[in-house]
Amino acid sequence: MKKGIHPDYKKALVTCACGNSFETKSTIGDLKVEVCSSCHPFFSGVQKFMDTDGRVEKFRKRASKTAAANKAKE
Repeated sequence: MKKGIHPDYKKALVTCACGNSFETKSTIGDLKVEVCSSCHPFFSGVQKFMDTDGRVEKFRKRASKTAAANKAKE
């Protein structure tokens, strides 16, 4: 292997949005993540439904307009 071409591999603190944090190694440094193994539904067994930015309401509004347009055509 050539010397001097590889990045530094240093300790990094990974912090999740849920508040959990752990230490690992990375070439990037400290990381901030949205989902970790403590809060991910697959690993925790707890399903959380998050309505981000009203996406459900936007979909329902769009679907009702489409349904109304389809009825008007009939």
